[in-house]
Amino acid sequence: MSMTDLLNAEDIKKAVGAFSATDSFDHKKFFQMVGLKKKSVDDVKKVFHILDKDKSGFIEEDELGFILKGFSPDARDLSAKETKMLMAAGDKDGDGKIGVDEFSTLVAES
Repeated sequence: MSMTDLLNAEDIKKAVGAFSATDSFDHKKFFQMVGLKKKSVDDVKKVFHILDKDKSGFIEEDELGFILKGFSPDARDLSAKETKMLMAAGDKDGDGKIGVDEFSTLVAES
C-alpha cells in the first residue's frame, strides 16, 4: 500500500511544498493539509505503518526525521529541531518513540 492509496496526491504535494523551508514544519497544519485529519482511525493507522519503515511497530526518532519522505520521496528531511519538537508532541509515554496509538492521538489533536 502506498500513501497515495490513502491520501490525495495533490494534497500531499501542496502540503510538502508548504513546509519546504527548514524549520517551517508544523505537524498540525501538515496533517490537516494532507487530509489525514479527516481520515478514519483505521486509515490513520495504515499511514502509520507506511511511515514505520523498519516495521518495528514504532516510529523512532531517526525515522521521524524522514517523515515527509514517507508522504513524498522528493520531500526534505526534518531538521533536528523539527524532529525533536515532533517527537515531544507525539511521544506521550516518554519512551523515545511514537507508537500507533500515540500517532493516532497526534493526528486527532491536529
